[in-house]
Amino acid sequence: MSKLLLTNARLVNENQIRDADVLIDGERISRIAASIAAPDGARVIDLNGKYLLPGMIDDQVHFREPGMTHKGDLASESAAAVAGGITSFMDMPNVNPQTTTRSALKDKYEIAKNRCTANYGFHFGATNSNIEEIKALKVGEAAGIKAFMGASTGDMLVDNPEALDRLFEHAPVIVLTHCEDSPMIWANEAKARKEFGEDVPFREHPAIRSAEACLASSTLAVSLASRHDALLHVLHLTTEVEMDLFSGAHRSQKRITAEVCVHHLWFDESRYDELGAKIKCNPAIKRAEDRMALIKALNNQQIDIIATDHAPHLASEKAESYFRSPAGLPLVQHALLTLFDLAANKQIDIELIVDRVCHAPADIFGVLDRGYIREGWYADLVVVDANKNYRVDASNLLGRCQWSPFEGHQFSSCIDTTIVNGQIVYRDGKLTGDVAGQKLEFRRAR
Repeated sequence: MSKLLLTNARLVNENQIRDADVLIDGERISRIAASIAAPDGARVIDLNGKYLLPGMIDDQVHFREPGMTHKGDLASESAAAVAGGITSFMDMPNVNPQTTTRSALKDKYEIAKNRCTANYGFHFGATNSNIEEIKALKVGEAAGIKAFMGASTGDMLVDNPEALDRLFEHAPVIVLTHCEDSPMIWANEAKARKEFGEDVPFREHPAIRSAEACLASSTLAVSLASRHDALLHVLHLTTEVEMDLFSGAHRSQKRITAEVCVHHLWFDESRYDELGAKIKCNPAIKRAEDRMALIKALNNQQIDIIATDHAPHLASEKAESYFRSPAGLPLVQHALLTLFDLAANKQIDIELIVDRVCHAPADIFGVLDRGYIREGWYADLVVVDANKNYRVDASNLLGRCQWSPFEGHQFSSCIDTTIVNGQIVYRDGKLTGDVAGQKLEFRRAR
């Protein structure tokens, strides 16, 4: 088995930053120490003080396979992900066919074999009528059960009160919710159409997908989880007003956890006139005050995970008018760099980044032997050079859709190297071509 020694690292792990060497033997980390002599035959990489982190675990992506592969697929988007320092991902069920049966879930795992550059896991989808499939789901078969409590995905909307109650009563694993109140959104859409016709300005998006619609739905989700003592993870929160729903206790003491996505930490509604559909997503990017409240909630532990909600669409699709343009942004390649820019601006610290993008997803979803830099654990690692800028342009985009809301932005850091299961998959701005991803193992039961 091959050996790889990483020397002179600034190791960021378990709320500490320290100088260390890390020895990898095959797929796993064999030793961590202040100084390690190179074993015979080992490849040695001197990191010269660059940051060494566990690889990011992204608990919410839409890689579009099966059924929508003109936008992206498991191969293309996982390659973009490792270029962004993401070594594991959990893909959502709103594909075609939808992942709402155990058979479809099994088929999706078969599709993924030997095609993902990053490690992969899949969420199971809830509907108004698949409670028996949910009851039959075994711990470890899916990362979690996704319930769309909002008007994002057509017939995957779970809006039957009895179906929601049964979901929270019987879910064998953690429930993930997209929280927006559909009737409130539909009413806001009707008002916008009355005022603007079909040519609604994109700056109206946060008024249509309003804070009130988010709060009504997230309040319901928290209430249902509390009633049934279910595990609940509320996805992509966007508003200041929702923060009172969530505890500031450590995640180990909570059964209800919360997530924010990088674009809601970076953009606010002032950017709609400039970027338009390029920042149209559900839930909507909202006020500057909401963005700052999300950052505050990260710092006080009310928000437990940072993710991407990576959702690529073709540029031609995004060029349509407001109601025709689909919601979603391609984000995996630049998520970690966005967070390092926030750290450079003193809004969060690097230890917090690692806790929320590496440790917390591993803990909350029960991911086996990943998310930390520990001896005996899988060698999923990313090297970040905080002293080298990275400018986003069309020439270095790896996702299939070939556009980014960050085009033209120069990040203060860059991804130097990404390692998945002991294999270097990205280094010095290039993919190596190694397809090293493995199926994630999930161990957390209700």
